[in-house]
Amino acid sequence: MGKYITRIFVVEDNEFFATLIKQKLEMNDQYEVSLFFNGDDFRRSLHLNPDMVILDYNLPNSNGIDLLKEIKNYNEQIKTFILSGQEKVEVVIEAFENGAEEYIKKDDNSLTLLELKIQKHASNVNLRKEVDTLRDQIIDRHRYDRIIGESASILKVLRLIQKVEKTNMLALITGESGTGKELVASAIHYNSARRNKPFVAVNVAAIPEDLMESELFGHERGAFTGADSKRIGKFEEANEGTIFLDEIGEMDVNLQTKLLRVLQESKITRLGSNKEIPLNVRVIAATNKNLAQRVKDGKMREDLYYRLQGFLIHLPPLRDRENDLLLLARNILHQFCESNRIPQKSFSSDALKAMMKHPWSGNVRELKAFVERAVLISDGQVIEEDDLIFSQDI
Repeated sequence: MGKYITRIFVVEDNEFFATLIKQKLEMNDQYEVSLFFNGDDFRRSLHLNPDMVILDYNLPNSNGIDLLKEIKNYNEQIKTFILSGQEKVEVVIEAFENGAEEYIKKDDNSLTLLELKIQKHASNVNLRKEVDTLRDQIIDRHRYDRIIGESASILKVLRLIQKVEKTNMLALITGESGTGKELVASAIHYNSARRNKPFVAVNVAAIPEDLMESELFGHERGAFTGADSKRIGKFEEANEGTIFLDEIGEMDVNLQTKLLRVLQESKITRLGSNKEIPLNVRVIAATNKNLAQRVKDGKMREDLYYRLQGFLIHLPPLRDRENDLLLLARNILHQFCESNRIPQKSFSSDALKAMMKHPWSGNVRELKAFVERAVLISDGQVIEEDDLIFSQDI
């Protein structure tokens, strides 16, 4: 088995004790240890996806069990160890019920015991990484049959989907408009353990700003003028499943604060209500914007920006996908003819050459409209270059 670095986060407000843990563990060169002295700093770095978290039960302004729940909701494969000065049976039971791998009492032997527990679980973590590495070398194309392409860049995307679909991690899909971000989001959902639960897609840019909060989180009757009945929001609708927030960069800054709270606490509150509703929802977001620039421009909260960096998948533009253009064009052609009961057609070599020279700034969305238009314009079974009408570049 190959050697892997085990990334360990230590969340402990006693800086002296935390430093002792770090020094003890880093005597093993296979451990990489990062220290956090409060829950907020830890939350801002959870997107780095550690292999293990050593978590103090009592932290300033944070409850160890609440942090444990957040960790397991974010990625249930993260091994979590609770350190506590308490030996109350109910506290120990609560820790294990919420997914802790180990509960260690702080005493003179806790460092030695912690090291032994880390060693035990590190072997399992490395075995999982070994299996994942081998599995990721083989892509089952039948599971991703809606994602057409054989270029190196699209195969990289498929490998990333394979990695993240096994977890509950927040995924952020970036790429130009029309590259197929919702297609990737649905592939993650329908190949995950949530596949039989709802997949709810929300285009943030398409919803008026004054209706966004109600659309996402729902409202009670009488919450505002026109609220004649209770309404379930998109997050509740997606409970146990996946919510896809497309064009996340367009969300109003004030609402971003509420979204961040939902991501951290897995709870929502409907408009017009004080009751918190716990949810188990996997979040996938997408954008065609430069989110770092939007942070600089004051249009995105910095803490939300870092929270969204959970697992990044970048979709390449069509112009960078080598010969995928021809595969996509022929697939769109076949599907359109079949669904509209039109005899199957093909492209002439001159038509294909002309298509290869076009920049396709609208990506796959532009290609789809282009092919369907060409099918209707052409009179014969072969689509000629004269049948092609290219979009004007913007």
